[in-house]
Parts: sequence; C-alpha cells; structure tokens
Amino acid sequence: MTSSDDALRSVRVLLVGTSRWVEPFAAALETHTGASARTVGTAAAALDAVRDGATDCVVSEYALDGSTGVALLERVREVSSVLPFVLATGSGSETVASEAVRAGATDYVRIEAPVERSVETLLDRTAGAVRSAERAATRAERAEQFDATFHDTRTATWVLDPDGSLVRANRAALEMIDEGIEAVRGEPYWTLPWWSPEDGTRSDVRRIVETALEDGYGNAVVTGPPDEASARVVDLSVRLVENERGEPASVVVEGVDVTERVDLERDLRRSEELHRVTLNNMTDTVLITGEDGEYTYVCPNVHFIFGYTDEEIREMGTIEELLGEDLFDRERLAAEGVLKNIECTATDRAGREHTLLVNVREVSIQGGTLLYSCRDITKRKQREEALATLQGTAREFLYAETHQEIAQHVVEDTRGVLDLDASAVYRFDADDNALRPAAYSPAMTELNGPLPTVGADGATLPSYSFVEGEPLFFDDVHDADRLANRATDLRSACYIPLGNHGVFVAGSAEVGAFDDVTRELADLLAATAEAAFDRVTRESRLREQDRTLQRRNEQLTALNRINETIREIDQALVRAETRGEIDHAVCELLTADDRFDFAWIGTVDPTAETVEPRAWAGAERGYLDSLSFPVRASEVEPAGRAAATGEVTGVANVAARLREEAWRKDALSRDYLSVLSIPLVYNDLSHGVLTVYAGSRDAFEGTARAVLAELGETVAAASSAIERKNALLTTSVTRVEFAVDDPTFVLSRLAREADCSLSYRGGVQQTAEGSYVFVTVEDGVERVERAAADLVAVEEVRRISTDGSGGVLRLGLSQPFLALELADHGAVLRRASADPASTTLVIDVPESIDVRPITRLVRESFADVELRAKGTLDRASDRDVRSAFLDRLTDRQLEVLQTAYYSGFFESPRESTGEDVAATLGISPAAFYQHARTVQRKLFSAVFDERSRPLAASASDGVE
Repeated sequence: MTSSDDALRSVRVLLVGTSRWVEPFAAALETHTGASARTVGTAAAALDAVRDGATDCVVSEYALDGSTGVALLERVREVSSVLPFVLATGSGSETVASEAVRAGATDYVRIEAPVERSVETLLDRTAGAVRSAERAATRAERAEQFDATFHDTRTATWVLDPDGSLVRANRAALEMIDEGIEAVRGEPYWTLPWWSPEDGTRSDVRRIVETALEDGYGNAVVTGPPDEASARVVDLSVRLVENERGEPASVVVEGVDVTERVDLERDLRRSEELHRVTLNNMTDTVLITGEDGEYTYVCPNVHFIFGYTDEEIREMGTIEELLGEDLFDRERLAAEGVLKNIECTATDRAGREHTLLVNVREVSIQGGTLLYSCRDITKRKQREEALATLQGTAREFLYAETHQEIAQHVVEDTRGVLDLDASAVYRFDADDNALRPAAYSPAMTELNGPLPTVGADGATLPSYSFVEGEPLFFDDVHDADRLANRATDLRSACYIPLGNHGVFVAGSAEVGAFDDVTRELADLLAATAEAAFDRVTRESRLREQDRTLQRRNEQLTALNRINETIREIDQALVRAETRGEIDHAVCELLTADDRFDFAWIGTVDPTAETVEPRAWAGAERGYLDSLSFPVRASEVEPAGRAAATGEVTGVANVAARLREEAWRKDALSRDYLSVLSIPLVYNDLSHGVLTVYAGSRDAFEGTARAVLAELGETVAAASSAIERKNALLTTSVTRVEFAVDDPTFVLSRLAREADCSLSYRGGVQQTAEGSYVFVTVEDGVERVERAAADLVAVEEVRRISTDGSGGVLRLGLSQPFLALELADHGAVLRRASADPASTTLVIDVPESIDVRPITRLVRESFADVELRAKGTLDRASDRDVRSAFLDRLTDRQLEVLQTAYYSGFFESPRESTGEDVAATLGISPAAFYQHARTVQRKLFSAVFDERSRPLAASASDGVE
C-alpha cells in the first residue's frame, strides 16, 4: 500500500467534469485507495455538494460547462478555505496555473497521455493535497487554540525568543504589573517585574525556561509580585515551540494564579490537621463498618473509651463484639436514615464497664455504609444515679428530727452518691470546743481504726477544714502534713466543713479516687447535709422558743392568777381588824378557785420548838394532824425549815427524795407535789410561817416564788400594824427596864465623849431626810454639840433651848432610832438615859403584844443587855385624851409643838420667844403663832369637847 493509499482512505472525493480521465480516476480511487468518488458534471452541482458538507476533497477539470475550474475554486473558497482542491487539465498553461494558485488551489496537475500514467500521478497529487490540507488545518487549529489561550483572561501568557527574551504578553499578564509591553519587550523573562528579586523566584523562573529549551517542557510554582498584603502564587508551564525543521522557534509560558488554590490547599491541610488532632483528642469515638459489621474506619482516639488501639479494635472482628448484638433495628435505620442516643454498655480493655450513647447513620464513605459515633456517658450516668440518691437523701433529711439522724443518713448514703465505702461525720461540741465522731461507716473503722475526738484547733485535717471553712481533697492523704494517723490505710480522702455543725469525711483505699464529678458530688452532699443541720437547728431553736414561750405564758398566767390573789389579799388585809382575820383571809384566798391545793399559817412555839397551826384553808385532808413540824434547818417539813432559817423554803418535787424524809410520803399521798414555805417577818420580828401546797411540780418557781415571798412581808406588815393598833387601844402595859452597855449606841457614846448625862424623853420624828430626836442635856450642852458633830451617825445638831450649862438638843440621825423600831412592833420607848458609866432603857409593851419578841429585838440591837425590872401598869386615864389629841395633829404641827415645848416657849418666864422658835424651824413668826394657836385649840377640844373628832388634822386647820 502506498502513502497515497493511506492518505486517501475513507476520503470522500468529488470529481467535477466530463473529461476522459475522470472515470479512470474515480475507478482508481475506489480500487486502490479505499476513497469514495462522486462525479458531477457542472460547477453548480459541485458547489451544492460542497455546501452539503459531504466532500473531503475536490478534483476538477479546468474547462467546465459554462464555467471554469478556477471560477468553481473561487466559489468553494467562499465556503471553505481549507478544503483540498486539485485543478487538473489536459491543455494547461502557465497562465492557468497562476490563476489556480492565486485562487487558492491546493495543487495543479497537467493531464498527459497516456491517461493511466496521469491517473497515477493525479492519485499521488491528490493524496498530497489531502495531506497538505490536513497540515494546514492543523496549523490553523493550533493557531486558533494559541490565540484562544493567549487571549484567555484567566491565564497569563508570555511568548519568548529561544534566548528567553520577551516577545509578547497577553492582557492577563500585563495586568499583573504596572508597566506596558513596550517597557519590558526584549528583556530576559526572568528579570522582569513579574517576579520577586528577593526570595530566589527569578532563579527558579530562569531554570524552568532553560529546562524547557532543553527538554521541551518545564513547570514550577513560584511567587509572583505582592498583591496588596499577600504575595501572589503562580503555577508556570513552559513549552518549547519548534519550526518544521525541528529547530526552536519560540517559548510559550503560561502562568495560572493559584493563590486561592494554594490558600485553599493550605486551609485544607490545616483543616485536615485540625480534624486529625480533634479525632485524636476528642472523647467521642467514630467507627465505620460495612453491612457485615467489618470495620472500614476506626477513629484514632478509640482508646479514650475502650482502652484498645485502632489495630486491636480491628482484630476483634465485627462491631458486635464491641457494642453487642442487636444494637439497633436495621429496617428502622433504613426508614429514618439515622438513629440517635441508643444506650448500651461496653467493657474496656481493663474490664471496666462503660455506659455509651451511640448514634448510627447510613453513609457511603471509604467502602463503609454504617457510621457509629459513640459517647461515653458513664460519668454522667454515675452523676445521674448519684443525684437521684442525693435527692433521696435530701428527702430523708426532711424527716430527720435530730442531728444524729442526719449524720447517720450522710454516712449511709455516701456509698450511693460518691461510690466510696469509708465515710464519717464529726459533730462540733461547742462546750468542749472539740469535734466528736457522730457517725461512721464500718469501712472507715476497717481502714482507719477508731475515730478519736479532735480539738477544734486546726492541728488535724478535720479540725483544719472546720476552723478554716475550707474543703480538702487528697489523692493520697499520706502526703498531708496534718495527717494525725500515719498508720491509716486511707489513701484518697476528703474533708468538707458542714458550716458550724462539723465536718464530713470520705475516702477510699485507692489513690486518686476523686475526679471532678466525685468532688462536685461530695460538695453537694455536704451542702445538703449542712442545710439539713441548719434546718434541724433552726427547728430545735424554734421548738425551744415555743417551749420557752409556753412556759412564760404559763408563768404569766400563773403570775396573773397570783397577782389577782395578791390584790384580793391586799384588799382583805386593809379590811381586817384582827390578826386572825388576816390569817384566815390569806389562807382562803390562796386556795380559792383552785389556785393552790392547801395553805396554812403557823406560830413558832419556842418551848416545844415546833410550828403550831393557827389558820388553814383548802384540801387539808388531815395533813396537819398527821405530822408535827419541828423547827430545824434540814430533813423536816418546809414550814419547820423556814421557821428555823428565816428564809423562803421550797420543794419543787416532793417525790424526789421520798425515802429520805418521812413528811414527803404524807404530802405525796395527798397529791401535794410541790411546797413553798414563807416566814412572816417584819422589821426582824416574826409573825409566823405561811406554807402553801400545789398539785403540780415546779409550781413555785421563778416569779411565783418572789411574789409569794413579798406576800409574806406584806402579811407580816399587816399583822404588825394590827398589833400597833391594838397596842394603842390597850390600857394595860408591861414596863420593862434594861441596862445597856454598847458603845455604838448614839446616846451612850455622846455621854462618854462629852462626860455628861443626857436622856431621851420622847419626841422622835421620822422624815424623808432621817430621824430627829430631842435630847435633854443636864450639863455640858456645848460638849455634846461638839461630840455629836464628830459622829458619823449624827448628821445635824441643833440647840433648841439652854438652861445654864444644860439644855435641849435636836439630833438628826442617819439611822432609824430604837424608838421607831419599837413603835413598829407596838412598843413605846418611854425613856432612854445615859451617863459616862451606864445606859438605861424603859419600854412599855401593850398587853396584847408578847414581851419576848420585844426583848429579843433589844438584845439583837445592842451588844450587852441586862433586864433589870418588869412590871404592869394601867394607863387608861391618859391614853384616851393623849391619843385623841395626837390623832388630830399633823406631822408639821407635832414638830412645831415639840420644838416649842423643848425650847421652853411654854415656860414662865419663857426661855425662848416665838421668833426664836420660828428661826429654829425655818418659818416666819406669823406661821409659828398660827401653828401654836391651832395646836392649843386641838388640845382643848380633846380635853373638853366630847364631840371631838377622832381624826387627823384636816385642811380646815389652815396650816400645813
């Protein structure tokens, strides 16, 4: 097969003309070349065939019917500039050949005889025309492609000479610099401003150009000129272009700006690195398997949950070995595409069980179809369970009523909340300033031994946590400086203060048992316990306050009843005219309305030394007849003890010492559960003993005791007042005379220091400022005045009258005078005389008053007392007039009368004038004379007027 055969195979040749060579040529084409031949006789038909596009080559004779082959050629070139066109003629000339060339003929062939030779020539020339046309088409296509590439705005293109100098640059390249093409044409390409001179880029560009000149192609990624803040990255491709002779014709350089791609690749690498680091460090694990469960991908962080490496996971086989069978419903997954939060359990390499939440998703990645994302929620599950236990503990705390119950609950629930066996609660004892173990688990005793009481001084771990208010957590408590028990088997331990209530302790024999979750839960448990302790303390205080308030209310109620009783007794005392009425009124009112069960008043019999009942009321039930009441200080009925000691005596609980004192059985058999006995004493003079019994314990505590003690004083004062009243009405008196030897007695001391005799003959006055006593001095008034001025007991000395060296003095005393104390008991100090050697007292005691208390009062008032005389007198003749007269005087009138009398105003001749007496009293003379006339009128009225009023002076007297 010839080259023409290869060139014309499958080529569609259009033969135009009717010459005799046409048919042989057509037959030769089909026979020898495999081309297809089509013959037309006219130019018009040929032109239509060309326009139909069914022609690959045209072979035409020159002479055509009505036209020429050159004319046809011109029309064909209007349709296609590259279609091979061979003009063949038997009568050709140079002129025809020239016309054919000018019209664009591919070849011109002269047909000569014999025709067969010309046919072979025409075959060769036609094949050459086809090949030439093909080359031209290829060049044209390449030119178009180059133009398209050169003018591509996305690619910078440079055309270089074989020596590397710049010839052309397209617009995309020129836009990369600020200069035009004329400024850079002819310069070496690698020196142009497209490339940075600082980082070796120009050397790289020169090297790839030289490589292309040697090998035909070069490629490199280089850094272009900066674009704003960042440098441009350019991917350069260099191709050598050769001419037809294979010689270097030019170098074409194409540059693509890959800055964005490089940035994307860099970001992608960073993202991949981040993805790789994230997968290696995140706690969730991702697994991908096929439908058969075989792994296609294992996340590199799989060891976080399972403890296995990714290779070990793959060696385990299918995922069912890891997560268990029947983890999810495949049909449901197919319907929903993803199944979330499937909870399952898995065992890690160390044999620990983990709770997982698994999400399963359908995928198509790396040959896998199922993606599993596993999250370890073991700690969260433990926390949920611990919080549930803690919630139950908090509910239990709500029903706890004591601190001990709360401490026990804390210890019992520590296992469920913290998963720790050893625990204890120390309670703070404020009285001893110490922390005492209130509750502890058996494991705590096994690991640590018995827990000792520790002082709240900060020296030990529990104490330090409590004092500083600071929670302490130890991975190994043996590293702590304040660990007291170095032999303890505890390793991990925590000490958490419970406010002011104590310390919570928990621990384990393992090192590092406290992770973040356990610490948080321990703090929550301690905070819950502290709140419970606060609640119980608060409620305990409220209950105590309620009890205190209740007690106070009960005491107030009792006090109100007692006060009501006291008011009624006070009213009865005012109305009573005899001591018997007082006694009975007091006993009856104390037992009225179930105030107290029983009350009685007794008198001390000095002979028998017993208390003898004289009045009683209430549920006596034979009690007074069944007992005697000896006067002793102990082991007797309270009435006897009160009489012996003179103090209020009470028994809060009669049943307390039942076998030690016999009277308690009798009292208890009558339901007397508490007793109070009050001595009736007024001005050191006893009027008996009041004893009250109640049917409840502690009935006489606190205020009730104090009120009843005051009642005793009131009753005694009322009895004393009755006695004084009876003394005034009694005409028969017992006069007793005492010899006194006591240097503290004011009259005795004045007599010795002034070396004179003086006497008191009445006229004592009691004012708000003190007592005033009129003293008669026989000789040495001035000495007495000087001696009195030096005595602390004498606050004021005033001379009332003078008779030679004697006279009358008014002494102001800082202490009550004996006459006033005797008067309070119904007795009258008739005379008190003293000289340097002795002192004598004369006292009148009314018949209604026992002399013995008066004698005892005198003996108690002075150091050395001797009874010299005792006799009975009847003073009925002067008592009525004197009493009637004195009852009519006011205190001021009595003072004026006494001062005038002792001043000698009523002597004849007068020893003192009215002006002298007025000056002594500090009043005007007119006021003195008015007082004197008033006193005289009242005296005469008492003596002569049978209708005189037995009343004290009224305002009608005209003088205050």
